[in-house]
Amino acid sequence: MADHSIFAIPEFDAGEYANAVLSGEPYPSPSTAIPSPTAGSATETHVLGQLQIRGSRPRSMLGTLSILEPAKEDISLAISKLDLGIEDVSKQIKALVTAHHEDLLLYSSNTRHLSGLLASVRRGLNDVELSIDQLRRKIRLPYESLQVQVTRLQRIHHANNALRRVGRFFLLEKRLEALAEELVRYELGASGMGERDAPIDVGAVDGKGLSAECREEKGRVVAKAALSITELGALLDEEPDIEGDQQDASQFGATSVGNSNYVPLRSVNIVAAHIPFISDTRTKVTKEVEAMVIQGLTALDQSLLASSLQAAHNLRMLPRLVASLVKDLSDAVERRIRNAFDLLSLSKEIIAKDPHQVSQSLLYKSRVRTEPTSVTAPQFTAALWARLESLIEQMSGCCVKVYTLEKVLNLKKDPATGVSFLDVSMKSLENKPSSTFWASLGMTLEKCCRDASKSSTFLQQALSSGYLRLLRLFHEFFASIAVHTDTIYTESHQSPETVLVLRALSTFEGIYLSRSLTRLNEAVSQAFSAGTRAPPSASDGIAIARLITNELDSARFDPLLVRAVAKNVATTLDNVATKAGALISTERSAVSLLGPLATPQQILNGQVASCLYYSYTKLSTFMEDHPETISALIQPSINKIHMQYDSVVDPLLTAIRKEIAAIISRIHRVDLQKSVDSMAGMAAPSLYMKDLVDKLEFVKANVLSNFAAEIARPWIPDIVKYVIRTFVLHASIANPLTEIGKLQLTTDMTELEFALSAFLVDNLQSKRGGNLESIGEEYKILRAMRPLLFLENSHLASSERTAGLPPIVVLHHILVRSPIPLPHTLHGWQETEYVRWIEDHSPQEAYSLVESSLIQWENKSGAEEYTQLVWAVLQHAKGGS
Repeated sequence: MADHSIFAIPEFDAGEYANAVLSGEPYPSPSTAIPSPTAGSATETHVLGQLQIRGSRPRSMLGTLSILEPAKEDISLAISKLDLGIEDVSKQIKALVTAHHEDLLLYSSNTRHLSGLLASVRRGLNDVELSIDQLRRKIRLPYESLQVQVTRLQRIHHANNALRRVGRFFLLEKRLEALAEELVRYELGASGMGERDAPIDVGAVDGKGLSAECREEKGRVVAKAALSITELGALLDEEPDIEGDQQDASQFGATSVGNSNYVPLRSVNIVAAHIPFISDTRTKVTKEVEAMVIQGLTALDQSLLASSLQAAHNLRMLPRLVASLVKDLSDAVERRIRNAFDLLSLSKEIIAKDPHQVSQSLLYKSRVRTEPTSVTAPQFTAALWARLESLIEQMSGCCVKVYTLEKVLNLKKDPATGVSFLDVSMKSLENKPSSTFWASLGMTLEKCCRDASKSSTFLQQALSSGYLRLLRLFHEFFASIAVHTDTIYTESHQSPETVLVLRALSTFEGIYLSRSLTRLNEAVSQAFSAGTRAPPSASDGIAIARLITNELDSARFDPLLVRAVAKNVATTLDNVATKAGALISTERSAVSLLGPLATPQQILNGQVASCLYYSYTKLSTFMEDHPETISALIQPSINKIHMQYDSVVDPLLTAIRKEIAAIISRIHRVDLQKSVDSMAGMAAPSLYMKDLVDKLEFVKANVLSNFAAEIARPWIPDIVKYVIRTFVLHASIANPLTEIGKLQLTTDMTELEFALSAFLVDNLQSKRGGNLESIGEEYKILRAMRPLLFLENSHLASSERTAGLPPIVVLHHILVRSPIPLPHTLHGWQETEYVRWIEDHSPQEAYSLVESSLIQWENKSGAEEYTQLVWAVLQHAKGGS
C-alpha cells in the first residue's frame, strides 16, 4: 500500500506534482520542508488514525517509493498507482463508514442542530453590530468634535494668557521706566546738576547730597522699582501650569497640549527688546539698595534702613543681603582685632611715624624687629594701647550697626503675610544677627588673645600687667553700646554677650590672677617665713590686710574679676589661718601665770594673735563696703582667722579669770573675827589682796603687753569688772564677820581700788590712776559695799540704803549676820563653787536657792528678824525684776 501523506499537505499542487513526475524530479522539491504527519489537516489525521485503529497496515508496510526520488516509471505506471491509491482510499473510507455509521449519523444529526443554533447567533451578532454603529454615531463623533474644541480652547487660553502677560509686562515696564527716570533725577539732584524744572529739592541737605525728606522719597521710589523688577522677572521666568492643563483636558478625555502651546515671554520679540533695559535697571537698583543699606547703617538712620530693606525684600534678595551685611560686619571686626594684636604691623607703624629714631633699635639685620627692646618698649606700649582704644571704638560702631539692623528687621513686616523681615532673613542665617556677631567677636578675640600671649612676650607682659586697663576699655565698650542694645553689665546682672566677650580675655585674666595670687602668697610667706624665731607681728597683719584691700579695690569695678580675686583672697586667708595654726602654741605654759615673766609661748601667741587680729578686723570692716556676693566668698576664711585668734585669746583670758578667782577665794582663809587688841596698829591689806595686786600687775606688764595695745585695751575693763564682781561676791559670804573683820575688808577694798585704778592706766609709767567710774555699775557695787558692812540691821532691807548693790549681795550679808547658814554651807559647796554657780545662773535661780535655806529657820528664835529682812529683800528684788 502506497504512502498517501504527500497528498495531505496544504501546499500540494497537482500541476507541480504532474510536472515533477514528468520531469523525473522529486516532489516537493528539496528546498520545501516536508511537514510531519501532525502538520496535515485534521481530517486526514483523524482518518488515518481511524485506519490504524481498525487494524490497517502500518505506514512502514506501505510502498517504498520515496516522493523525493525522481520518478523512473512512465506516466501510465504513475497513473495506475494513483488509481490504485484512490481505490485503496475509497475502500478504507467505505470500511470506516461501515464500521462507524452510527457515530457518523449521530454527528450528522448534531451538526444539523448546531447549524440552526449558529444561524440564531449570527442574527444576534448582526443586531449587536448595528447597535454599535448607532452608538458610534451618537457618542464617538460628538466626542471627537468636543476633543477638538477642548484643544482649541486650551490654545485660546494659552494665547489669552500670553497676551495678558505681555500686557502686564508692558504696564510694569512703563512703570519701571518712569521710576528709573525719577531715580536719575534724584541722582542729578544729589550731585547738584539737576535740571531747572526737576521736582527735586536739593536745598536744606544734611551733608549727604539730599535732604532727609528727599532721601525718604527716594527710598520709596527704589522700593517701588524693586517690586516692579521682581514682578517683571516673575513674568519672564513664569513656568507653564502643566498640571492645571492636564486636569482641564482630562475632564473631557482630551490630551493636554503641555508646553507645546505655552508662549514664554522671552520668545516674544517685542518683549525681548526690553529685557536688556530691565537687566540694567535691576543691576542699578540692586546697587542703589546696597548703597542705601550701607548709608542707613552708617548714619544709623532707621527710616532709610527700613526703606532699603523693603526694597531688598521686594527684590527677593533680603536673606542674602542680611547675611552678607552680618558677615561683612563680623569680618571687619575680625580684621581690626587681628590688626590690633599684630606686632609686625605695630612695628611698621612706629617706624613710619618716627623713622629717624628707630634705625638701630627697631631694625636688625635688614628686617624689622617684632619684639621691642628696653628702649622702644614705651613706644610700643603707647602704640598698642592707642590701637586697642581705636579697636573698642570700631567694635562699638559695628555692634551698634548690627543691633540697629536687627531692630529694623524685627519691626518691618511683609504686608502680604505679616511675617517679620527678621524671620524671612533667618532662612539664610543659622542664628539672629546679634548672636552671630557676638559669637564671631568672642571667638576671634579669644583666638587673638591666646595667639598673642603665646607668640609675643611683649604682648603677654603688656596686656597682663595692664589687664585692668584693658578691662576698663571693654567696660567703656559695654557702656557705649548699652543705649542701642539690650546688653547689661552691672554688679547684679551680666548679659550672656558681655560674659562671652570677657571670657575671651581669660588668657590675660588668668595671668593677672596668677600674679595677684603670687603677690598675696609672697606677703604671707614673708610674714611666716621665720617661724617661731620671728613670728608675724601686728605690722605683718596690717600689711596682709592692706595688700588684700588693694587687690580687691583694684578689681572692684568689674563684678566678675572681683569674684575671681575674692577667691584668691579666700585661698590666701585660708593659708594664713593654716600657717598661724601651726605656730600657735597650745602647751600649758601658753596660759601659765606663775611669773615672774611671760613664757616664750605666751610671747609667741601674743604676736601671732596680734597679726591675726589686724588681719580679720580690717578685712571685716572692709567687707562692709562690698556686696554680699563678695563677702560670702571671703567671710568664711575671715572667720577661720578669727577662730585661730580666739584659740589664743579665749584660753588665756579664761586662765586669767581662774587665777584671779583663786586668789580672791583666799579671802575665806583670813580671820575676820579677831579682837580689837589683835588689830591694834594693823591697817595693812590682807595677804591675798597683796597677791591679787601683784598678779594684776604681772598680767598687765608681762602677759597683756605681748598683744597689741588695741587688742588688750578692751580686755582691761572686762578684767576689772570681773575682779570687782568676784571680790564682792566672796566678801558678801565671808563668815564669821566681826567689826574688826569689817575694817579689814574696808582696808582690802581700798587697796583693791588703788590696784584697779593702776590696772586701768594705759601707760605703766604714769603716776596717776585710771578712772574707775568709767567701769560703770561694777564700780558702784564696790563703792556701795563699804557702807553695807556698817549698816544697822533695820536698814538692810531699805533699798535707799543699799542702792547700787545686787540683791543677792545684800541677802548674803544678812545671812552672814544671822545664825542662818549660807546656801553653799547648807548644800556642802565650797565658796568658790558657790560663786561660780551664781555667775553661771540667773538671779531668779539664786533667789530660789536662798529661799530654800530659810524654810527651817522661819519659826526659830533669834532668826525671826533676819528671816523678815531676807523676805523683804527678796520681795523687793522680785518686784523690781
